[in-house]
Amino acid sequence: MTTTANVGFEETLWKAADKLRGSMDSSDYKHVVLGLIFLKYISDKFETRYNELVEEGYGFEEDRDEYTVENIFWVPAEARWGFVKNHAKDVKIGQYIDDAMILIEKENPTLRGVLDKRYARPELDKRRLGELIDLISTIKLHGNGEKDLLGRVYEYFLGKFASAEGKGGGEFYTPTSVVKTLVEMIEPYEGRIYDPACGSGGMFIQSEKFVEEHQGRIGNLSIYGQELNSTTWKLCRMNLAIRGLEGNLGPNHADTFHDDLHRTLKADYILANPPFNISDWGGEQLADDVRWKFGTPPAGNANYAWLQHMVYHMSPNGVAGIVLANGSLSSNTSNEGVIRKNLINADLVEAIVALPGSLFYSTSIPVCLWILNRNKKQHGRFRQREKEILFIDGRKLGTMIDRRHRELSDKDIEKIADTYHNWRNVDGQYTDVQGFCKSAEIEEVRENEYVLTPGRYVGVEAIEDDGIPFEEKMETLTTELGDLFTKSRQLEDEIRKNLEGIGYGF
Repeated sequence: MTTTANVGFEETLWKAADKLRGSMDSSDYKHVVLGLIFLKYISDKFETRYNELVEEGYGFEEDRDEYTVENIFWVPAEARWGFVKNHAKDVKIGQYIDDAMILIEKENPTLRGVLDKRYARPELDKRRLGELIDLISTIKLHGNGEKDLLGRVYEYFLGKFASAEGKGGGEFYTPTSVVKTLVEMIEPYEGRIYDPACGSGGMFIQSEKFVEEHQGRIGNLSIYGQELNSTTWKLCRMNLAIRGLEGNLGPNHADTFHDDLHRTLKADYILANPPFNISDWGGEQLADDVRWKFGTPPAGNANYAWLQHMVYHMSPNGVAGIVLANGSLSSNTSNEGVIRKNLINADLVEAIVALPGSLFYSTSIPVCLWILNRNKKQHGRFRQREKEILFIDGRKLGTMIDRRHRELSDKDIEKIADTYHNWRNVDGQYTDVQGFCKSAEIEEVRENEYVLTPGRYVGVEAIEDDGIPFEEKMETLTTELGDLFTKSRQLEDEIRKNLEGIGYGF
């Protein structure tokens, strides 16, 4: 199985670059490394195009149109990686990098205010910074090789940073396998795609990959996002930039609840992993908000505020895939049960997927996927499925890639997505599978007091009958248990004798 835990040279690069972390906080180190990788990439890409032009007989480095038409950032001579590399051992290397970043922002308006320009600060060890530059210099991040080499490095590093920072540090990073599951389920081919808690942009990147893998055109997707954390907002802009994607992330970072930058947007696809169970979201200031059509969410938990925010921004045929904590499926505190009941009765809930624990770097709790849909009537390739909800229990899926983290394999993701598509599509061949999936009528959900926990509906996986009568099994088990008790008493006697031998009898 190919996982993000064994992707090649990235691990070597991480281990070497990680030496720098001892001299600064992990959060600062992250932006130092990713900023340098970004600089190396746009410089490599610029020089690749320059060499192509020379070979074609142009030789006009100053003809900017030849670069912008290929979606390549203009990199001045003093900002190119070769210049930085040649000064790697200079005590003023930090200032040279800051100057390079300033020049790049000046020449490329879309990058203004995005790049980190604090490499000259005294607390950044310049010797180790030089060593990091030498290391990154050994890798060509753009050329005739793998198309998304930098994206691969970026994605890997974001995951490693999230893991290194642990709880609270990985809130901006959704594990790739979780993102891919959502994208494979809702299939964002074309239209407006929106993430109101976009972090570093993982949902957008995976959507781009999905479109390319299915021979679509990425230009048919319009990207909209919003992010509260300023450094993560910049990271998202860089993440889109390195892939040549244009996205409307607003003019700055902002709070989605209190300063909705896309107030009039009606999105065809919404993909989001909002922060779990946040209690300090300022809900008491938004009691009469127009988005709370299904009930006022509690001030102490934003889960149902996120759900209603997304419903508000869905187009008439819009579909949303949202990652939430499992508590959202059954909580009845502070109006949450009422809101869930109203969402279900409005026939907006299409599918619920329970996922296993340990998928996230910042928390080990199991999570779930909510699939919401504005139009469950038959249209296009989708069958009539009003008043139905699909439940999938995927808690047994996934493989532990280390002692703390689990990952869904491509086969796991395909199993979940295919089950959903077979249930949703006109030409699908869907059947309930005991212990895994169940298509339930809303009336059954009402009978279960509007609780959406999949295990309540799919039941327990059927155990294959081995042909051995129950009485015979019990006789065998009790005999084995008796033998174990006997051995236990023998061990106790031996321990007592040994203790008595050294004067500690009891």
